[in-house]
Amino acid sequence: MIWLRFRAWLQEVDETAGGVGVVVFEEVVAHRGVAASHCYAGYLAHLTAWAEANKIPYQGVPVGTIKRHIAGKGNADKAAVIAAVKALGFSPADDNEADALALLHWAIAHGVGAVR
Repeated sequence: MIWLRFRAWLQEVDETAGGVGVVVFEEVVAHRGVAASHCYAGYLAHLTAWAEANKIPYQGVPVGTIKRHIAGKGNADKAAVIAAVKALGFSPADDNEADALALLHWAIAHGVGAVR
């Protein structure tokens, strides 16, 4: 059921936001365990299948690339990422929100999804 709810959520976001132009996500290559890798693979499979079916471009960005972009080091810790995002004027609620804002900042800086 988790995968069906995830796909329904993707569809809901697409419909309520007036369309999704591009999807950018953290590309994780190292996982802390088998269950984590299985979960990531499931989300990735459903995300890419949904994006392909809806003709929405998608791009994974390695975690180290995001950290290097926002904090200057590819192995920056959570506190450094949060501090870097706060320095841009954001007030992330937690490290997950800071990661999302860092990814958004990377995507904007690299023109991902920009109208050309």
